[in-house]
Amino acid sequence: MNGAMWIGGKAIHSETKEVIKNPYNGDVVGSVSVGNTDHMNAAIEAAAEGFSSARKAPVHHRVELLEAISKGILEHEEELAQLMVAESGKPIRLARGEVQRAALTFSLGIDVARGQSGTVEPMDIAASGEGRVCMVRRVPRGPIAAIAPYNFPLNLVAHKLSPALAVGTTAVLKPAAQCPLTGLRLLELMHEKGVSPGWMNGLHVPPSVAQGMVEDPRLRVLSFTGSAPVGWKLKNLAGEKQVCLELGGNAPLIIDEGTSIEEIMDRILVGAWAHGGQVCIKTQRILVHESLFDQFLEAFKIATLGVACGDPLNEATLVGPLIDSRTRDRVMRWIRDAEAQGAKVECGGEADGNVVQPTILTQVNHQMSVVCEEVFGPVTTVQPFRNFSEALEEANRGPYGLQAGVFTPRVDRAFEAFDALDYGGVLINDIPTFRVDNVPYGGSRSSGIGREGVRSAAQEYTEEKLMVFRTL
Repeated sequence: MNGAMWIGGKAIHSETKEVIKNPYNGDVVGSVSVGNTDHMNAAIEAAAEGFSSARKAPVHHRVELLEAISKGILEHEEELAQLMVAESGKPIRLARGEVQRAALTFSLGIDVARGQSGTVEPMDIAASGEGRVCMVRRVPRGPIAAIAPYNFPLNLVAHKLSPALAVGTTAVLKPAAQCPLTGLRLLELMHEKGVSPGWMNGLHVPPSVAQGMVEDPRLRVLSFTGSAPVGWKLKNLAGEKQVCLELGGNAPLIIDEGTSIEEIMDRILVGAWAHGGQVCIKTQRILVHESLFDQFLEAFKIATLGVACGDPLNEATLVGPLIDSRTRDRVMRWIRDAEAQGAKVECGGEADGNVVQPTILTQVNHQMSVVCEEVFGPVTTVQPFRNFSEALEEANRGPYGLQAGVFTPRVDRAFEAFDALDYGGVLINDIPTFRVDNVPYGGSRSSGIGREGVRSAAQEYTEEKLMVFRTL
């Protein structure tokens, strides 16, 4: 496959190409055109010019586009899933699920487009307001700078472009650097389904060129999903833009006394190991009540040893490769560093190519990177706690606040956790790794600002505008 840039409704191929390789076996997946500063400027100009027509597009037209794109994704379900597997190493069963989610994400934009209504505010609450009527509507702020990550190369692009279409704005997309072909193929499908020239632009560029889309004042919103250090740096460069950052996580899971270990184990395996832990809300720290600790650890080890790892095209695989050798080396270094500081490797701790075995660590402390930072790999720590308040305090340690999970049979402790945990989402009797695409999604503290989820993103992309009408 040859990935083209999409600028002003046209597929543009550059002389500079980058080869994309399969992170599992090193096979060549295809090549992608690499954009330069001139290409970026052209894409921004196309989005700026297209904004005047996008904002005026009637609701029924935006709805028809969103419906057609959602159906188009499903029509190409296996193609898109296979492409994700090839360029990102995502296991095929998870890739197929992501295609289904992306189709849903575009369909969610339909309700947002239809629901962009306004309000009428009373003016006669003051004597000076008599004889006036105030109408308030939400209007798009302007074109979007959208930067997407590698771990969900289709659905997280959909989460930026669906609300943009829904509210009537344009976008310039930088797809994931490591696996750009999926995002560019989605743009191709969107144009096949009738997206107007200039509305949806996208190109694969190096960071130095991408910085231009962050700084350029013609793009009025920055929507970034990725690492915390990069996200906060971009915020400082964004100037007057509205900024929405969905950044890293270090998701804790608290298992309270009275919880049935057998009933929750299947979900924990998915939370800890799916896609090799390359999920912002992956279950990274498990805090278990001391009365259940030995039972849980033994059951978790046995279940983890049965998890299918390796070839992402194997229908059973849950743990495929990490995205590249640099990421593998970092994860392995963090495991070895934790061992040197006294952690015990209960299982895993080795790598075969870019596939790191699911690794359980105990006897850890908060000075270890595997505890205080985002691993973004198949490493999970398990720690005991004595009382529930102690577990909540431990869960809140560290800079991240994306999502947390709590298993407890006690309603009072569920509400205590909701009040105490400094996270954007608190999931009761579930893993922190769960997400449905219509709900607000985002974090506190170092995990970002703003919220995704199609309706929530639409709020970020728009602002209130009022008209005061004075009767004569």
